[in-house]
Amino acid sequence: MGFSPSPTSPAGKWLGFVTAVWVQSISGNNYTFSNYSDALKSLMALTQFQLNNLSVAKDIGKAFGILAGMASDRLPTSIILLIGCIEGFIGYGVQWLVVSRRIQPLPYWAMCIFLCMGGNSSTWMNTAILVTCMRNFRKNRGPVSGIMKGFVGLSTAIFTDICSALFSNDPATFLLMLMIVPFVVCLTAIAFLREIPPSSSPAEEKEESKYLGIINIIAVTVAVYLLAFDVSGIHGRFFSQIFAVLLLVLLVSPLVIPVNLFLNDFVSSAGGGSKSLLENVIREPLLVEEEKKAEEAVGVVVKAVEKEMENEKEKKAPVIGEDHTICEAVKSLDFWILFVSFLCGVGTGLAVMNNMGQIGLALGYVDVSIFVSLTSISGFFGRILSGWVSEYFIRRAGTPRPIWNAASQILMAVGYILMAMALSSSLYIGSIVVGICYGVRLAVTVPTASELFGLKCYGLVYNILILNLPLGSFLFSGLLSGFLYDSQATRTAGGGNTCIGADCYRLVFFVMAIACIIGFGLDVLLAIRTKSLYSKIYASRKSKKSASTSNAQYGVLLFRVNGRILLK
Repeated sequence: MGFSPSPTSPAGKWLGFVTAVWVQSISGNNYTFSNYSDALKSLMALTQFQLNNLSVAKDIGKAFGILAGMASDRLPTSIILLIGCIEGFIGYGVQWLVVSRRIQPLPYWAMCIFLCMGGNSSTWMNTAILVTCMRNFRKNRGPVSGIMKGFVGLSTAIFTDICSALFSNDPATFLLMLMIVPFVVCLTAIAFLREIPPSSSPAEEKEESKYLGIINIIAVTVAVYLLAFDVSGIHGRFFSQIFAVLLLVLLVSPLVIPVNLFLNDFVSSAGGGSKSLLENVIREPLLVEEEKKAEEAVGVVVKAVEKEMENEKEKKAPVIGEDHTICEAVKSLDFWILFVSFLCGVGTGLAVMNNMGQIGLALGYVDVSIFVSLTSISGFFGRILSGWVSEYFIRRAGTPRPIWNAASQILMAVGYILMAMALSSSLYIGSIVVGICYGVRLAVTVPTASELFGLKCYGLVYNILILNLPLGSFLFSGLLSGFLYDSQATRTAGGGNTCIGADCYRLVFFVMAIACIIGFGLDVLLAIRTKSLYSKIYASRKSKKSASTSNAQYGVLLFRVNGRILLK
């Protein structure tokens, strides 16, 4: 018998989730620009302002993610993934042809288009994965968001370290990997990832939490493994090859969950048929009749409540916590508070990632790949820990999720001040702090948006929020960093420019620290405004837990009564 579980079976559900994790592990290509930006700069004889605008063009691709958001409610997951992987194959394929010198450098405007295509490809992948998984795991949105966004953060380190281990950080080979690997992985996910009904019982929710915890442990293991490789210095070719093989084994290891579920289902279906039949036949008629009456009464009440709710919704606009259309969401003050605070966090963080190559060179570091990997790995820990921690405190005390965004904003401001001071090792510390806070910002905002505005138009709401990536890249990377760097730089013989010293980016870091402080204030305001919503979520979950405990006790009582009757 082949391993071909139904997508709606437990094994099929988790097989789809594992392939979603794989897609996220390779969809952070938008954050890898620093690994090949210097090659583009020298090959095309660009100034720093021109190079930064190339990175802005890459990030503008995310602005067209609105198309993916609109498609997410109309097209199946497989088609959205297919669009993303084809677009990425073309966008990064052309960049590879240029950097590998297989073709002459294209005109500047043409390169902007292909970088935009590469950047936009990830929005289709991320939208397909996030929308599908948030709908499949509605009761565990925080952990799911943390895992998904965590693997996106790790993808930069995965690509960087594998390229460093096997190909000595060759920019052309790196772009070849960005072209081929996402294409192949997305084709795998197309075969298995589907939207299915979410869990409907406390037992299923508990099982979800258990398996998500296992994947979380695997993710942390991958992150520590990558970090150990980065900080352990220069490695020989054989050691590097062993590292790459073991990394692939770790990434494949979540398959043990669907394989185990499939084997359990197979054993149960082979040996449990007679038991199930007996349980269906031995039923106490009186109890069955009582159950039917109870179900009918509950059904009448539920229909009456649903009808009343529908009438109320027709009379007034939805409040925070209910499903919003996109027009209703953008008319909400809370949406724009979330939008601007998100800009202050991810816009400044993305500016650091796009300019990490030049920041490291300005401060005298020859190899900047360590900073790219540190930012990626620390971003992973920020994403995955914030997802679980924010979910835990909602269940424990109804703590508003935006409060974690506020904490990340103030810590990120401290990171920028450290980088501006340019002390010994401050770039290492700053890279880690900024990476963690950037990860928190992404992972917490994803479930927050779904909780505030519902899942009805979640794909489109998410992609409007993601507009902050190109907008932030333009403001903080293209304009702020580009102009201030060029004002300090000196011209080179080839027509470009270069800047060495702490002054190259000092003022940039101070301005971005101020932006983060503004974002902190907005996040605190949003936490205050949504406190009642999270109190309701906490109360609802607590009451459901109490109800499930009572039902379990009642079920045991019926079993005992049934047992006595049968024994008579």
